[in-house]
Amino acid sequence: MTKSELIEQLAQNKLISVRAAEWVVHEIFDSMSDTLIAGGRIEIRGFGCFEIREYEGYTGRNPKTGLEVSVSPKKTPFFKVGKGLKERIMA
Repeated sequence: MTKSELIEQLAQNKLISVRAAEWVVHEIFDSMSDTLIAGGRIEIRGFGCFEIREYEGYTGRNPKTGLEVSVSPKKTPFFKVGKGLKERIMA
């Protein structure tokens, strides 16, 4: 499902305008992004949680040349599926 499909489905299911549904979806995604950028964690019971994982820097190798390359530390978003969603998928 794409963001535009989500907006259309929300508008149809809740009998609101597409413009209002678009505002709601953007507001939710913006709030989630802001929370993750600030280092917070988002937990949606029965669905899952989003968090930022930090990885240390390390020395790797360029597979083409074999030369050592320094890889800088990084942060990446991570999603862990919740028990309720996992059970629904497995059913």
